[in-house]
Amino acid sequence: MAINLQKGQTINLEKSQYDLSRVIIGLGWDVRKKGGFLGFGAKADDDYDLDAIAFLLDQNDKVVNLGERLVGSDVIFFNNLVHPSRNIWLTGDNRTGAGDGDDEQIIVNLDALAPQYHKILFLVTIYEAAKKGQHFGMIENAFIRAVDARGQEMARFSLSGDATFTNKRSLVFAEVYRRDGGWKFRALGNPHDSDSFVEILKQHVYQ
Repeated sequence: MAINLQKGQTINLEKSQYDLSRVIIGLGWDVRKKGGFLGFGAKADDDYDLDAIAFLLDQNDKVVNLGERLVGSDVIFFNNLVHPSRNIWLTGDNRTGAGDGDDEQIIVNLDALAPQYHKILFLVTIYEAAKKGQHFGMIENAFIRAVDARGQEMARFSLSGDATFTNKRSLVFAEVYRRDGGWKFRALGNPHDSDSFVEILKQHVYQ
């Protein structure tokens, strides 16, 4: 049974309990609808384009390989879907949040990840949110979850109904990190004003 995590809560991803040869980090959301008479004909405002992003970090919480304009880098995002090692990749870019279940997924072969990678930081941003007047306070049913190679959900973290996300356009959702020869998953939920993940990336590069 999956653990519903609170902000800052950590769980061990035990190899004895889960198949960690491949871990799926799934991101889902719904856009709040409004308008229409008594709710009929209601529709979303402008489409919300949420983007899942991952930073592969070294022992100092830094991204070493920045590639060429982040292409071929240790940053997984919509313009760099597959890591050069092919052990972590983004399945695609859902631009509306339509449909049930995960809207975007980042898949990691944890067992095959090179030892220089000590942590993976998972983020989500709203593309052009400032321009469109959008923020996470307008998003419903937002969640991040971790699923093992057998499809077993290990952990889920919900962001819905938290007033601290109003007027915030980027979120550091969660992290997976090495500890004592294994991996741990920690729910973070740290909001940021900017709609650009590059502003957060600046905190994780060598100067």
